[in-house]
Amino acid sequence: MVARAYTVAFEGVEARTVEVQCAVSPGTPGFSIVGLPDKAVSEARDRVRSALNALSIALPSKRITVNLAPADLPKEGSHFDLPIALSLLAALEILPADAAESTVALGELSLDGLLMPVLGALPAAMAAAEADRALLCPRASGPEAAWVGGAQVIGAASLGDVVRHYTGQAPIPPAEPGEITGDPSARDLRDVKGQERAKRALEIAAAGRHHMLMIGTPGSGKSMLAARMPGLLPPLTPVEALETSMIHSLAGLLDEGGISRLRPFREPHHTASMAAIVGGGKGAKPGEISLAHNGVLFLDELPEFPRAVLETLRQPVETGEVMVARANAHVRYPCRFLLLAAANPCRCGYLSDPARACGRAPACGEDYLGRISGPLMDRFDLRVEVPPVAFADLDLPASGEGSAEVAARVARAREVQVARFAGHPGLRQNADAEGKALDEVATPDAEGREVLTRVAERIGLSARGYHRVLRVARTIADLDGSDAVRRPHVAEAVSYRIVSAKAV
Repeated sequence: MVARAYTVAFEGVEARTVEVQCAVSPGTPGFSIVGLPDKAVSEARDRVRSALNALSIALPSKRITVNLAPADLPKEGSHFDLPIALSLLAALEILPADAAESTVALGELSLDGLLMPVLGALPAAMAAAEADRALLCPRASGPEAAWVGGAQVIGAASLGDVVRHYTGQAPIPPAEPGEITGDPSARDLRDVKGQERAKRALEIAAAGRHHMLMIGTPGSGKSMLAARMPGLLPPLTPVEALETSMIHSLAGLLDEGGISRLRPFREPHHTASMAAIVGGGKGAKPGEISLAHNGVLFLDELPEFPRAVLETLRQPVETGEVMVARANAHVRYPCRFLLLAAANPCRCGYLSDPARACGRAPACGEDYLGRISGPLMDRFDLRVEVPPVAFADLDLPASGEGSAEVAARVARAREVQVARFAGHPGLRQNADAEGKALDEVATPDAEGREVLTRVAERIGLSARGYHRVLRVARTIADLDGSDAVRRPHVAEAVSYRIVSAKAV
């Protein structure tokens, strides 16, 4: 008799169904696993045998063969323990065969039969829903997987609970979706003294998902401003939360019993490798740009990142996805993020202060910011100079708008964009608009077009820069509550390119 259970193997954020076949036949006693398993999967036989012994289930003196089909698909990870045990119990007629066949299972077994949480419960639940099967997983992974409403999720604490559930002795209730709550407004924008222009640019960037670069002396508040960005962004929609959490599930970041509706904020150090930023390594794992999907990627000290790492950002910033190509894997990950970067004007940082700048000024600034290539610089919609704050201003009481007031305007602007792009698949914010869609929503009036044409000729605006100015102007008009893009909107959008032209 051949018993079957089902599990998944991961290829990026996709979960491919794997059929676990178990045959108990006469012959020399043994326990073998075939089907291109890695070391962790091959060791499952010892964990399964020990877990069954803990339940006082003795294996027969026969040959046990477990096949993981399709046999040419590499099987990696410890989550194959539970489906192997499930198919073996069905082959020994301890569990009903039809119950095992109607289940997608994943989980790691301890030697005493307890189920340990594993990576990828959310993508596995998606695969189970598509195959119209239930998902059996460790209890700790249940709240995460239950977010997929199309599949019944059973979270078991041990292999003994699984046996009692499928034999009807003690049914396990389905898992409920879990949500992690957090306070995105813990850092308030009102804490930042001065820097009104940078705050305005931060609001525009949050409203339209526009990439932003801040250039200023050390201590001027660049990192402080960036840390306030999460408090300006609206919560993830259910669809966005599912997209983001699938990547975080594969990376092992969902370890608090559920998923979060807060937008991710990733800030890798400038010594991070290309594989850490873009993705790669063993199994072509997602990198920081994918972990920041639907959120913010903050690169502090941008010129200090290796040139090769910065250049790899050019294509993902444009397309919203990245192909991690390795000799044994070609995996595509989504990475639609808001790129927020900060840089000093030169190596010493005090180019704008004659009393503190080095003797090589202004050539030192050109050399330092020259590490950022022109094509990458052209992809920043907003470029802001962040001047130093005077000591006298630091003693003043907090003033200006807080994160809550700005976030309310950002949320209204994003609601307008959602309604605007409802009939355009793949478009969510103004930063995504291109081609015909951009012409339809962001064409300025006659006065605005005249301003844009004159500025484009004067500063040598590229075609990409021209379109990015239009997108920013559309976002400014949304924040202003205007249906049309007018001259003041275009003028403000253009100002964020002229400042950079002088600085860089």
